[in-house]
Formats: sequence, C-alpha cells, structure tokens
Amino acid sequence: MKERFSIKIHAKWDGYTLDALLKDHLAFSKKTIHQWRMEKSILINGALKPWKDPLSEGDEVSFEYEASPSAPAWNHEIKVLYEDEHLVVVNKPAGLDTHPNDDSDKKTLQNAVVHYLLSLDHIGYAQPIHRLDRDTTGAILFAKHPAIKPLLDQLLEKRMIKRTYIALAEDKMKPHGTISQPIGKDRHHPVRRRVSPGGQKAVTHFKVISYNVDKNLSLVELNLETGRTHQIRVHLSSIGHPIAGDTLYGSTVKQFIHQALHAKKLVFTHPFTLQQITADAPAPLYFK
Repeated sequence: MKERFSIKIHAKWDGYTLDALLKDHLAFSKKTIHQWRMEKSILINGALKPWKDPLSEGDEVSFEYEASPSAPAWNHEIKVLYEDEHLVVVNKPAGLDTHPNDDSDKKTLQNAVVHYLLSLDHIGYAQPIHRLDRDTTGAILFAKHPAIKPLLDQLLEKRMIKRTYIALAEDKMKPHGTISQPIGKDRHHPVRRRVSPGGQKAVTHFKVISYNVDKNLSLVELNLETGRTHQIRVHLSSIGHPIAGDTLYGSTVKQFIHQALHAKKLVFTHPFTLQQITADAPAPLYFK
C-alpha cells in the first residue's frame, strides 16, 4: 500500500534545494533519494517541481512511500505519550516483549501499536527504534513510516536520544556515581549478561533520589551513555545493589514479581520539525 507524509520547510532550511535538503540535512540514503527521484514521488506544495529550485520557508514537501503493517495486529490497549504524523512514543507495561521474536509471537507491544495505528486508518507501519526488556516498563519510540526510521536510528546510534530510567535498588547507595564496566555474555547462562573485560563498553550514570529505610531500597535515577543488553541490571548488580525483584541478577527482595526498572523519559530533536520532543512516562504505582 502507498501512503504520504509531509514536512514543512522552516527558516533553517530556507533557500536549500530539495536535493541538498535530502542529502546533507536529512541524510537520507542514496538509494532512497534515487527511488524518490525515479518515481517522481515528491511533491512541493502539491506539484512536481525541479529539484534544483530553492525551497522557501513554509513550503510543504510531501513524500510517497510504500509499506504494509509491520506485524499482525493485536487488540490491546496502549498508552500514547506523544504522537505526530511521523512517530509515536508509548508507555510499555511489564509482561510484554517489545517486538515478536518469531512468527508465532503475536502479542507484543509492536503488535498492539500496529492495531492502534490501523484503528486510525494508518497503514500499520510501526517499527521500534529501541527496546526494553519484557518486564521493564516505560517509554519506547516507534517510527510510523519507513522514511523516518533510518533518521531515528541515526539519532540513537549517535546517542542523541536521551533516555532516563528510574529503579528501586537494594540497600543504601552512595548519592551519585558512574559505572564504567564492559558487558558481555555469560557463557554459563543463555540469557544473562555479566561484567567482562572482553565485553562491550558500557557506561551508566546514577543519582539517588531517595532512600527508604524501612524497605532498605534506594530510588535511583539512571542515564546511559551506551545501550547494552541488560546494562542497568548488570551494572547495579555488579556494585552490590541489584534491582529489587531482579532475581536473574541476584535480588532477594520478595515483594516484586519482576525487576523494578522504568524508562521514565525520552528526549530527542525531531528530524523533521527540529523541535525538542520530551516524552514522560508515568511510573508504575510501586515506585511511589
């Protein structure tokens, strides 16, 4: 199926040609640009115009793309934190995988987002830009069309999508610090990761928000410089403060059925509008 999305030319792009805008400022791939050129699928203010003509502030550039639903639809309620024509941020609950791991897996967050978009007469394209563990809650960013996905992937790769987490960690932690320890696979366990000299670089910054004496738990805010699998869980466990409920990494706290880890906030600059987008995900009640 074919669909269109559009962008407005703002002051920063005034005077650029379409070719320069696509190549130098939006950093679309040569293959994508060539396909749009050959198919004559880009309109400027509703008409085909030469790519060498300068664009003006306020011009509307619309793009045609072909896509299909990214996964089978699953009718499951989702909490939308931010949405526009190009992307959507949702608040993932615990107990859901971010995306299917095989063809039989049809009840994931991605399946639910596809259903939500189809209910709005959208084409149903929904691709996660990052992921959270099955029992980790919080904000996840999805691309709503295939043109913006590589641009969001680039932001993630360049660490320009800032993710803030909160966790309930066992025992009293020091007020703040940085954990810089490489993470690799644990050869004795198919899922678990561990601090390993031969692993990938991993850096986690933390700041304690409060300490509950009665429950002996620290509420800690965390920011990542890297995005390794289980990074926060591994790093906090490695310094003797496993996340409450995270039995995979040594938690002995009984009142949680899974790790108390939540992706609280996403902050990034929108590739098309250049506005700063901040999506705050309300934390589960047990954090209160």
